[in-house]
Amino acid sequence: MRRPLGVLACLVSVAAVSAPVATAHAAAAPQAECRLTVAAPSVAATGRLQVSVDRLDCGNRALVRVRLMRAVPGPDRVVRSGAKRVRDGRMTMTVPCAPGVYYATATDYRGLSAKSKAVRLACSPVTPPTASPTATSTASPTATPTATPTASPTATARPKPSATPTSSSTPPAGGVGTAEENEVVRLTNAERVKGGCQPLKHDAHLRKAAFGHSSDMATQNYFNHTSKDGRTFMDRIRGAGFAGGSAFAENIAMGQQTPSAVVTAWMNSSGHKANIMNCKYTVIGVGAAKNAKGQIYWTQNFAAR
Repeated sequence: MRRPLGVLACLVSVAAVSAPVATAHAAAAPQAECRLTVAAPSVAATGRLQVSVDRLDCGNRALVRVRLMRAVPGPDRVVRSGAKRVRDGRMTMTVPCAPGVYYATATDYRGLSAKSKAVRLACSPVTPPTASPTATSTASPTATPTATPTASPTATARPKPSATPTSSSTPPAGGVGTAEENEVVRLTNAERVKGGCQPLKHDAHLRKAAFGHSSDMATQNYFNHTSKDGRTFMDRIRGAGFAGGSAFAENIAMGQQTPSAVVTAWMNSSGHKANIMNCKYTVIGVGAAKNAKGQIYWTQNFAAR
């Protein structure tokens, strides 16, 4: 029996942080149970109040409705309500922020529902933190990608990291990214050129956002586009100092041990491949972080300028 090689997930946004975001998740084997989750409302780096709903591992399309609620004396007030028909994906809704206590509910009209915890928000823009670099050495890049498909993980394929990442995060002087990260960029660009797209430039701000997320996932033992503190990939990109841009996307993966393995895995997943082969993107950031048990977390951030 072939052992699963890793976990993948990707996000794509076609405009600013307030635009709806679609999520493509690689299929798992065996198929996980369809679930609906809603994150606690938070304040984005733009200062707007936002809430995100994820519908995951579902084989059917359904109309998902999300309501942003504000706790007030008497019946709680609906601040905003929105709906979108999705299968596996994310809805992100933003509104102007006013201080108060907020929570969110979601229903998909196929029987699933979710409710976030209530949080008190002061409406100050959040500057996302990034992980501190470590001083360990980088691994050498390995072989070029092969054409063999990679399998998605089973539910037991995730080891539990127990310490801070041990892979190198320090780019060479005057450069962007480590040897492993730059090999991912090279292999990604090789695929783009074969498909008729221009190669991407490794951007220092996007790399900072990508490494910060990989390091955070490795340190805190989770795998998601939304950070445990509620930040979205756009929050992380803006918090890393990336300005401007008209379109953005993120790919993440866990468990692949080499740059060629992770690029091959992404290219064998339609959602991740669509991000890599989107010719409108012009810059990329790649971050790789390894936990104490050797599990590597990979992040790609894309942007169009």
